[in-house]
Amino acid sequence: MKLRLSTFQIGTAPKRGQGLRIGATRRPPRGVPKTDWRKERYFDVWLPVVAPSGKLLARFKTKDWEDASIRESFFESYEAELESNTEARQTVDLLAQMAQRTPISIGCYCEDETRCHRSKLFELIDRRAEQQ
Repeated sequence: MKLRLSTFQIGTAPKRGQGLRIGATRRPPRGVPKTDWRKERYFDVWLPVVAPSGKLLARFKTKDWEDASIRESFFESYEAELESNTEARQTVDLLAQMAQRTPISIGCYCEDETRCHRSKLFELIDRRAEQQ
């Protein structure tokens, strides 16, 4: 079954077919009331359980993201973090099931998706859908 899954950068205008836009970030938008998240094109729902932990983000904050091995290490750590947390693992399962039935999009603030956890989350959701 084809997944109806895409990604987006938070703050960009919604696109046709994106469906439910899920903010997969550790923190909500600064200074923006919850009532304005959707109106201001951030996301429809905030789901921090699938975001990297503050501890993981801090560990990689000063790293050189130009280095592919640094990015790979971050992505491996992020995946291990999700897999070791029951709530996060179950949420990835839920997202995989949802994406088989209805369009969903996962978003983050990062401009470059190749350096963003949302690309790894997309991969994990896709992999989980294949296993179900």
